[in-house]
Amino acid sequence: MIDEEDNMSHSNSTNKPKPLLSWKPRATISLLSFLTDACCRSNGTFNRRLFNFFIRKSSPNATPVNGVSIKDITVNSENNVWFRLFTPTVGGEVVGDGGATKTTSLPVVIFFHGGGFTYLCPSSIYYDAFCRRLCREISVVVVSVNYRLTPEHCYPSQYEDGEAVLKYLEENKMVLPENADVSKCFLAGDSAGANLAHHLAVRVCKEGLQEIRIIGLVLIQPFFGGEEQTEAEIKLEGSPLGSNRDHGAVNVSGPNAEDLSGLDYPDTLVFIGGFDPLNDWQKRYYDWLKKCGKKAELIQYPNMIHAFYIFPDLPESTQLIVQVKEFVNKVSGSK
Repeated sequence: MIDEEDNMSHSNSTNKPKPLLSWKPRATISLLSFLTDACCRSNGTFNRRLFNFFIRKSSPNATPVNGVSIKDITVNSENNVWFRLFTPTVGGEVVGDGGATKTTSLPVVIFFHGGGFTYLCPSSIYYDAFCRRLCREISVVVVSVNYRLTPEHCYPSQYEDGEAVLKYLEENKMVLPENADVSKCFLAGDSAGANLAHHLAVRVCKEGLQEIRIIGLVLIQPFFGGEEQTEAEIKLEGSPLGSNRDHGAVNVSGPNAEDLSGLDYPDTLVFIGGFDPLNDWQKRYYDWLKKCGKKAELIQYPNMIHAFYIFPDLPESTQLIVQVKEFVNKVSGSK
C-alpha cells in the first residue's frame, strides 16, 4: 500500500518537487515504511505475525455506529476468504441516498484492499475506516473482501478468491440487506486491490454471472507495471523493480494483455497520484481502455502520493470520495 518514504527522501536530497503533506500522514508513512521493511525477510518471505502485532484492527459492530452497521461473513473458512459487510443506516434502519426509505435500492460496491498482495485486510483500521466512509457518504452497501496473501499463496489465488466471493453472493444474496441492488454492482480497489478488481472484471465479462451485474469499476492508484522502467519510476527512486514483469497479471496493457475489444467491460474510473511511481503505468492502462473502445475516466492528483486517500484529514481524500459518489450515481442512473 505505501512505499513512498524513500521517494520523498530522494526528492528532498535533490531539490525536486515534494508532495504536499502535513506531519500526520508523513509520520504514518514513515512508520509503515519502517515496519514493512522490517518484516520483509531476506529469503523473500514476510513476517506477517510481527506486522499484524503493530497494525491495529477494528471489530465488526452490527449495532449502527455513525450511520453504518458492520458484520463479517465467511465464504471459505479453509482459505480464510471472508468479507466485511458495511450497510448504511439511520436510526437503526437501512436507508438510501439522502436518508430515503429502506425500500430505496442501494448499489453494491465490492472492494479489494491494497497491500502489495502481502499484508493488510478488511479489518485493518485504515481499510475499515475507508470503507465506512464509502458506505456512509455514498450510501452504498460495501463488501470488503479478505483474500489469500503472498508469498504463502501465489498467483492466481487472489483472483480465485475474488471470484469465489462473487459466486457466493450469487448463491447467497440474502446475506446482503434487503434493498441491496445486485444489478448495480461496482468492483473497486486500491493498489494491489485495484489490480485484482480489473482482472476480476475481465473474468466476469468472459464467464458471466446470473444475478450480479457489474456495471462499474473504480480503480484507485492500481498496481500495474512492466519490464520497462518508466520515467516516473526513475524519477521516484525506491520503487520495486524486478524481472518478468510483462506477465499479463501486472502489465495488463502490455504485450500479454487480454483482448477487451469483444467484452462488455464496465465503465471505469481511474485515480492516479503525481508522486506515485506507478502513475505512468496507470495512465497507460487508461489510454489502453480508451483504445479498446471502453468508457473510462481519469482523475489525477498531481501533488499526492500512493495511498493518500486513507488519510481523512487530507482534503484530497474527501474530494476522492465525492468523485467516487458522482461516478456511482452517474453509472447507476444510466443502467
